[in-house]
Amino acid sequence: MGIMDVDLTLPANRLIFTLRRDMALLQRFLGDIDGVMEEYGLSAAERRALRDADIRALAGLGVHPYFLPQVVRLFHSGAYNHNDSEAARVYASQMVEGYADGKGGN
Repeated sequence: MGIMDVDLTLPANRLIFTLRRDMALLQRFLGDIDGVMEEYGLSAAERRALRDADIRALAGLGVHPYFLPQVVRLFHSGAYNHNDSEAARVYASQMVEGYADGKGGN
């Protein structure tokens, strides 16, 4: 998945972008993830990938690469941005180790 594979019209991109900036929406999302995803018009595949915090699936759908670690932070430790955080470990296990074992990419 490269930058050229990003789908700028993908509802998940708009939702993730907004969640990072709107604390009220983030709180609603954390309390009613399905309702907020419906409100933003996410497809079934986007909903499943976001609900599961499956960043490889989100990348394959066209989510912007910058947003992938942001998704992990939504579900694992919020804004805490440290290499030893739970979010960093989850990101590494899904992306970095996935590439090392041949499971990364499209």
